[in-house]
Amino acid sequence: MSESKKKCRQYNAEYLKHGFVVSPGNMKAQMCLLCERKFSNESMRPCMMVKHLHNIHPDKANKNLAYFQSLHERFLRRPKLDRSLPSTSRTQEHDGLLASYNISLLIAKSGKAHTIGEELLIPVISEVLNTVLHVPAADVIKKVSLSNDTVQRRIDDMAADVEQTLCEFLKTTQFSLQLDESILPGNEALLLAYVRFIKAEQVVQEMLFAKELVTDTRGESIFLVLKDFFEEKEIPLSNITAVATDGAPAMTGRQRGFIAHLKQIVPDIVAVHCVIHREHLAAKRLSNRLNSLLRLVINAISKIKSNPLNDRLFRQLCEESDAEYSRLLLHTKVRWLSKGTCLTRFYCLFELFEAVVEFFASYDNALCENLKKRESDIAYLADLYFKFNEMNLLLQGNELNRITTKAAVCGFVRKLPLLRRNLARRELGQFPNLCALQVNVEIKDDDVEAYCQHLDMLHHDLSARYEDILGMEVPSWVIDSFSAADAAELELQQGWGTSGPRDHFPPTRWGNHARMRDSVKCDCGKLFFIMR
Repeated sequence: MSESKKKCRQYNAEYLKHGFVVSPGNMKAQMCLLCERKFSNESMRPCMMVKHLHNIHPDKANKNLAYFQSLHERFLRRPKLDRSLPSTSRTQEHDGLLASYNISLLIAKSGKAHTIGEELLIPVISEVLNTVLHVPAADVIKKVSLSNDTVQRRIDDMAADVEQTLCEFLKTTQFSLQLDESILPGNEALLLAYVRFIKAEQVVQEMLFAKELVTDTRGESIFLVLKDFFEEKEIPLSNITAVATDGAPAMTGRQRGFIAHLKQIVPDIVAVHCVIHREHLAAKRLSNRLNSLLRLVINAISKIKSNPLNDRLFRQLCEESDAEYSRLLLHTKVRWLSKGTCLTRFYCLFELFEAVVEFFASYDNALCENLKKRESDIAYLADLYFKFNEMNLLLQGNELNRITTKAAVCGFVRKLPLLRRNLARRELGQFPNLCALQVNVEIKDDDVEAYCQHLDMLHHDLSARYEDILGMEVPSWVIDSFSAADAAELELQQGWGTSGPRDHFPPTRWGNHARMRDSVKCDCGKLFFIMR
């Protein structure tokens, strides 16, 4: 019998008592309400329905018609898209949507244009599927939308979800705040806010918002932007335990600064000046002699880098002399590490410095002579700013807290007098560039005296700027809990006798322990804030 003459069975309403209804996508097929499995027209027989019910769903075999009617009504009230699409199709659509979001996130992290999805990624995926997996790419690609507008929507959706999740958490927890105001190249004032809080016993740092300051950058304007955002997200300002800012008057002014406005609402808030900004301010303080030298070096670098011909000639000269580097680095004021990297690359243990001097011998003889005369100053500044950069890197990172900050700051500040004494005795082991220069060139006493005076000035300046951090007392059990526990146990064993411990230890000691406990409990929430 031909296929067209086969008998087509019709659905009977009585089949509902067995848990079967007409398939939504095919009127000639049937579907089980319990597992939503679809059967062909040939299986539309009561005996096969009963067999399926007893074998696959034995716990539902004794259910009456009313149960299946209610189940059918709930099925009809479900969204139509879920019923019309097969389960495999729904899975593929979900996977394609998930892939679109994940790829959009990668595009956002890379900082590339959103058009890269259609222009590059889609062709790359197609080539891999066709060449490596031998799978038709069209069926897969059409499920992953990566157009420019789609990628933008995906990024906006993820950003909104992250912001909502973060704000919901901040409503019920205490956190510290970090603010920074910056001017963009287009004279646009941007206010950045970061938060740090403890979640699941881990210190977490997240970006809270980036808002444009439409008119001025006064402390009141900054405070109003922050206040409006917190009111919009329903985050209490009282949840802020500490705030870290730079030392600008708009932030730290006693009368009209941002901190002053915030303290009117949160009087007990702790205000901290950014530790890296303090280090940057101290590094900028130079004597007239060293400051003029720094401008001389920057001028020499600019004359080479700003002219394409000079840059190519200098690069060729470095390659001919087998120098380690062939390019100089420009100094940028807004990049706090650039001064040290610029000087280090410029001098580079004679190699690059000799190439610079040789280049300017035929290009600018006056500049060449000035560089030769002040070679020891260049070596000293290159060594010093290399140490500043090392300290700067120690003060960065999401895991930083006040204890690790004090360790980095104390180590650098206490090292300066040692550097000064060794330099006065001409022991230049801590100054590798000066030490290498001393082998070929005699360093004058006047130069050494100028360097020692500069180190003294730096020590006094840093000691004043970091007075709060240097004076902070950290309990020994926080720094090394195992050694502190061993010492406490030994002390108890030595003083333990027939009477209790209160008889052996003075009452003041127990009072000190109680005060320390209360102090640690109060300061615990304020411990984990620092501004990068």
